[in-house]
Amino acid sequence: MTSSTPTATPAIEIHDLRKSFGSVQALDGLNLTVQPGEIRGFLGPNGAGKSTTIRVLLGLLRTDSGSARLFGGDVWRDAVELHKRITYVPGDVSLWPNLTGGECIDYLARLSGRHDKKRLAARKAELLERFELDPRKKSRTYSKGNRQKVALVAAFLTDAELYVLDEPTSGLDPLMEAVFTEYVREAKGAGRSVLLSSHILSEVEKVCDTVTIIRNGTDVESGTLDELRHLTRTSVTAVVAGDPSSVMRLPGVHDLVTTPADGGTRVTFDVDNAQIGAVLSAVAALDVRSLTATPPSLEELFMRHYGDVLVDAR
Repeated sequence: MTSSTPTATPAIEIHDLRKSFGSVQALDGLNLTVQPGEIRGFLGPNGAGKSTTIRVLLGLLRTDSGSARLFGGDVWRDAVELHKRITYVPGDVSLWPNLTGGECIDYLARLSGRHDKKRLAARKAELLERFELDPRKKSRTYSKGNRQKVALVAAFLTDAELYVLDEPTSGLDPLMEAVFTEYVREAKGAGRSVLLSSHILSEVEKVCDTVTIIRNGTDVESGTLDELRHLTRTSVTAVVAGDPSSVMRLPGVHDLVTTPADGGTRVTFDVDNAQIGAVLSAVAALDVRSLTATPPSLEELFMRHYGDVLVDAR
């Protein structure tokens, strides 16, 4: 008789979560799971319910129904103990104006409960250098980006088991965004879990293992990037010597356009991923001179769900 290995307790486990504010339904049956060592992207436009979800996870809001748990503990009842295991970075950081950046970092680090002062000092020096932050200046003199750096330095100083990051790179330049990405990957390598709420789709695509897209308070798609990409189409551009008209009639081909090209005809089209093998075989029979196939990006997947919202907002 063989025994099965116990499944690790998820860092985050949300099931059928509902929360309303008067007549406004902020969360409407949301489901979300983050496993140990997983980096999950949490995507959705303003008003989709991301911030409400995070406030629930932090024990700042009571839900109407459903369940929300961190490491198996109830986010409301067990908040004090759970907060010892998590780190939170908001998208708009407020600091104590009369403290220096370094003093703010030291205070936040003490709250985390770490006591290895020598290790803490070395790690702090490294983070300050990488994020190019002058810790001697008063917090009231900091730009938005520098206030964000204070929070990120303090967060990555901790040995948190779960990082809850809500638009954490807001106000940072691309170089600092790259530094942030490195430290998120380092956290994953150490077995930490990350929930990354972001509007920067390229950032999510670089670091996240899985993605949950939320709309109107509920999850509309969830899975790995590869699993979600089957929902979109691959873009194909080829120069062929043969007649491409036959490709236009194939199942799964969309928006085919032909233009003259040196050595033949340039053909561009989108193809449903389920049909890509058969379509590319048909293209190959046309004496291909060049061919590129671009897999769908996370942005294309996002636009599939939110294109109408963005158009209406213009």
